[in-house]
Amino acid sequence: MNHIVNARLRHQTGLFTLHWHNGVFTAITPQAGTRDPGPDGLDAQSRLVIPPLVEPHIHLDAALTAGEPAWNLSGTLFEGIERWSERKALVTHEDTKSRAHRAIRMLAAHGIQHVRTHVDVTEPGLGTLRALLEVREEARPWVDLQVVAFPQEGIESFANGRALMTKAVALGVDVVGGIPHFENTRDQGVSSIHFLMDLAERHDRLVDVHCDETDDPASRFLEVLAEATRVRGMGARVTASHTTAMGSYDNAYCSKLFRLLKQADLSFICCPTESIHLQGRFDTYPKRRGLTRVPEIDRAGLNVCFAQDSIVDPWYPLGNGNILRILDAGLHICHMLGYDDLQRALDFVTEHSARAMHLGSAYGLEVGRPANFVVLSADTDYEVLRTQGHALLSVRHGAVLMQRSLSEVVWGDGGGGQKPCLTASYK
Repeated sequence: MNHIVNARLRHQTGLFTLHWHNGVFTAITPQAGTRDPGPDGLDAQSRLVIPPLVEPHIHLDAALTAGEPAWNLSGTLFEGIERWSERKALVTHEDTKSRAHRAIRMLAAHGIQHVRTHVDVTEPGLGTLRALLEVREEARPWVDLQVVAFPQEGIESFANGRALMTKAVALGVDVVGGIPHFENTRDQGVSSIHFLMDLAERHDRLVDVHCDETDDPASRFLEVLAEATRVRGMGARVTASHTTAMGSYDNAYCSKLFRLLKQADLSFICCPTESIHLQGRFDTYPKRRGLTRVPEIDRAGLNVCFAQDSIVDPWYPLGNGNILRILDAGLHICHMLGYDDLQRALDFVTEHSARAMHLGSAYGLEVGRPANFVVLSADTDYEVLRTQGHALLSVRHGAVLMQRSLSEVVWGDGGGGQKPCLTASYK
């Protein structure tokens, strides 16, 4: 197998053939009409071929633990942290690895090949982190996995938090994380940001901070992270996740903040299904949506993308690994169903996510890059959303990783006595 024919490419007219050799794209050429794939080829059947879908923010260490030992009954972020703290006491090396691998297979089954997972490092032995570092290597056939050292219970307000973060970096994490809004005081939150930025810069790591994940308009650690990013010139390497407090900020303050955000040029990750579930819990009515300002971030020319965050864990009881479900929900929740947004909707789960993960030349449909791609069940971004489409084929390094068949609807005679039935592909 060395090519795929009859491929639609985003924002281009006509059909294309993509060729590869030794797992690397060698040519992408227009077709005059439909072609037979031959014995060594695949057929996209005039459907959309895109780079792999990307999951830039998930917690594989906590995946598939909802209700163990107790459910998050309030639905709040902070009770989720309490329930996870209880579950963490029951974690074993094999338990962590088994759940992570199951979740990765769920992600890969939906066309995702690049994943960034946050791993809790607020445990003395860092056993969960060690397990996920093993999973990173074992899962290479299915996904490229980035591991974030995530201090779930804080850096400054957790015993030996700084030492644990330093040890996590020494063990080989790809990304340094933080959670300044969960620290006991604002001063500790600010201090944690400067510490983690120093640590990342010193060891040449990326940065992804859980930042202002609250409805509290007084939670303003994003400005601290952005200024530290600007001063260090690290914009391409820094991501602010969640930033849900921005949805509650005063517009006058936001006007000033966006000036700084543009100068810093960091990325943003929004987890729409989880945020709308966790936030607004202290409101009566009207209830806030509890999301960051995705349209405004996007219109300002800053990089923003969508992510799942959780699969069946103490913070979110649902999830199946399908990032297209998250895209659909995110565009609805963020009031982004206008014509222009729908034409480029897949940006928020492909190119934008790849930029946040700093994938560079490891990602994209270009000659010389890895022959990784996904065939979707429709021919445009709009049709993928309208039909609630699926990833039908996932190819990794030139080899088929996953295939899915479309469901069919079989029509009966409707009680009219007519025998023939019609069968149509589900759209």
